[in-house]
Amino acid sequence: MSIPDQQKSILVTGASSGIGKASALALLARGFRVFAGVRSERDADRLRGEVPADSRERLQSIELDVTDAAQIEAAAAQLEPALGAGGLWGLFNNAGITVNGPLELVPIDGLRRQLEVNVVGQVAVTQAFLPMLRRGRGRILTTGSVAGLITVPGLGPYAMSKHAIESFSDGLRRELRPWGIEVSLLEPGAIATDIWQKGVHEVDELLQDPPPKLKELYGPLIAALRSAAEESERRASPAELVARAVVHAFTARRPKTRYCLGRDSSAQKWISRLPDRWTDSILLRVLGLR
Repeated sequence: MSIPDQQKSILVTGASSGIGKASALALLARGFRVFAGVRSERDADRLRGEVPADSRERLQSIELDVTDAAQIEAAAAQLEPALGAGGLWGLFNNAGITVNGPLELVPIDGLRRQLEVNVVGQVAVTQAFLPMLRRGRGRILTTGSVAGLITVPGLGPYAMSKHAIESFSDGLRRELRPWGIEVSLLEPGAIATDIWQKGVHEVDELLQDPPPKLKELYGPLIAALRSAAEESERRASPAELVARAVVHAFTARRPKTRYCLGRDSSAQKWISRLPDRWTDSILLRVLGLR
């Protein structure tokens, strides 16, 4: 006999804004109990303020920086007694950041931070909560990106992290099959979140105090990336589109292994399957660099 949604619990990391917040709200609306991983009490208050009064008792915020081992351990200890024998129904690995810039000049500390948050953090959280997921015969969903399929020049660090997430999800899905734990991956294109404003802001900051030879070597690419970020922001699909896929992943009898989302995701997925030099030419032409 299946357990009703209102008796199931889901942990959402990166729930402060964007896809994480929209998904937490959508899961609450569906009746789930949601543990929302946020970075601060201020973020928790903002999220709580958007939750209807009749759903607030099913929302519990948890301070969770996915790069902080102590916070991950504390979050697992907090959930363990709250879940009991029923275990955890869902883990939505959504926390993530972007680091932009040509690979020749990207600061190594920035690259480490990119991989620590987007890759190592996802693995660390999953390891901590897998015993609870195994008890609940639960599900794991992770936010990837079409950047995990196709690498835009200048966005190499972010694409590296999302390529790794593709392998992470594939490996988990195959390794956890004996326990009936479903594993799915989101592959969104441009989604209307603050990531695009942050991207434009980061480019502006980079140009204010550029690394040596950045403008000389990569000036046209940086200008093209700024324009592309502004265009992506204008054409982005709403975060609620992704939230609907998140709900499907946690409610469908047989969830998809991959959810390709957004106006541009299908086109980018198709381009990624072309011969390498064709893909190179298309990307450079789109950026106005050929």
